[in-house]
Amino acid sequence: MSPRKMKGMLKSMGIDIEELEGVKEVVIRMPDKEIVIENASVAVMDAHGVRSYQISGDASERPISGIAQEEPVPEIPDSDVELVVAQTGARPQEAKAALQEARGDLAAAIMKLGGK
Repeated sequence: MSPRKMKGMLKSMGIDIEELEGVKEVVIRMPDKEIVIENASVAVMDAHGVRSYQISGDASERPISGIAQEEPVPEIPDSDVELVVAQTGARPQEAKAALQEARGDLAAAIMKLGGK
């Protein structure tokens, strides 16, 4: 079957396929390594609002060198600290520490301190 007929048949089933142009490489990061796909060809399929990516190319693996890099802790606004204090009854220092540990995620910080 020709690619044109295949695309038409998929479209009639509600599946759109689009080729991404200009992709040089795709990197898949895992805790201990990266999979690098060079000369990548990427097709995006949209089936009823669900997007899937099909990738092909020259794959290689490389270990992640050095110490795992952590993201910097975000700046915690005073209003967030006050909200956590109001919701949990914790002291401001505890609320700020919980927010920093949760990387600014209010819900996670409140859940952490919820038992107080």
